[in-house]
Amino acid sequence: MNRIAFAAVLLASAAPLAAETHTIAPGEGAQERLQEALILAAPGDEIVLEAGRFVLTDGLSLDVDGVTLRGQSADTTILDFTSQQGAGEGLLVTSDNVTLRDFRMENPKGDGIKSKGADNIVYTRLIVTWTNGPDPSNGAYAIYPVESTGVLVDGVIVSGASDAGIYVGQSSRITVRNSIAKENVAGIEIENSRDALVENNIATKNTGGILVFDLPGLPVIGGGNVIVRNNIASDNNTPNFAPPGNIVAGVPSGTGIMVMANENVLIEDNIVSDNATAPFMIIAYTQTFDDARYNPFPRNVVIGRNIAEGGGKAPDLPGGEQLAAALGGAIPPVLWDGLSDPETAPLFVTGEFAGVSLNLKAQGQGMSDAQPSVLSAPADAPAWDMSAVGAPAELAARLK
Repeated sequence: MNRIAFAAVLLASAAPLAAETHTIAPGEGAQERLQEALILAAPGDEIVLEAGRFVLTDGLSLDVDGVTLRGQSADTTILDFTSQQGAGEGLLVTSDNVTLRDFRMENPKGDGIKSKGADNIVYTRLIVTWTNGPDPSNGAYAIYPVESTGVLVDGVIVSGASDAGIYVGQSSRITVRNSIAKENVAGIEIENSRDALVENNIATKNTGGILVFDLPGLPVIGGGNVIVRNNIASDNNTPNFAPPGNIVAGVPSGTGIMVMANENVLIEDNIVSDNATAPFMIIAYTQTFDDARYNPFPRNVVIGRNIAEGGGKAPDLPGGEQLAAALGGAIPPVLWDGLSDPETAPLFVTGEFAGVSLNLKAQGQGMSDAQPSVLSAPADAPAWDMSAVGAPAELAARLK
């Protein structure tokens, strides 16, 4: 072999392999073929699910960076976990730069699609549902990214989750948009996360529509810098069906948008209608904790111009009926428990509506200790730099 030919062979052997497409059809052996493709895929590969119903009896997992898993559409490619053994998630992703799109998942025994430590992950045009409707035996989360930097959830539909339909936890640089969450305990929940944008979603017929929480005792705490805008949170009056002991088991039915123990939260340009307890709730974390890093109070929560209609008429709170009657038949749009960090201003209400403070003095007090007073609507609110909020642009570029 001459020198030129030998050099060509060396260059060819050193060149990266071209990305491959692995096509999986439903039918006998589909589970094994699909999991094998998820294991053997190389970065840049695409795993394509054909149309049809994939009957699966075990959870799936992906731990390869840069893989796309896609179906034909969420109406035609269905991953059916009704016969799943055990209680694991339907799909677990633990790798970076993954795109999941265009398929439906039904009835996973545990969570639907969970990603952990998976940076720059995209969930788009997916449906995750439990077909028996609200039920405490359903899995906790439908869409469940956690411990990630760079999360984009776009155009998904979730229903039936016994905790949260769309949950993003302990993460940063997050966008949740253009999605529908219905008949879950929590429709959309941003927990212990920073730099999150929640926009253009519909949260309806959940127990609580949109929740922004911070909890103690987790590896990542200090949630904040969250924008909730241009959403519809309507008719979130489903009775709470979370299993006992879950933090969301304490969310009152009829909650539109709730903020708990978070900082720098901006809520504006939303339509919040017909939520029986309150359109907006701002509360402190009330349980005991021993995490020295944790601040249990809401700080710098701005409720700007929103449309708030028809709410607060049947509060799911002890003594709520009497409170609504005393306030003219309905709780005003903003319900604040009155607890605050003494060093920071906890709540600013702008726009054209007022609220009510329960004026609780200590964590753990109930409605029997409330001394309600009406909050006026000041003309101005503080501003802060929210320019970092939202998913990286490179994630949006993958939505093709």
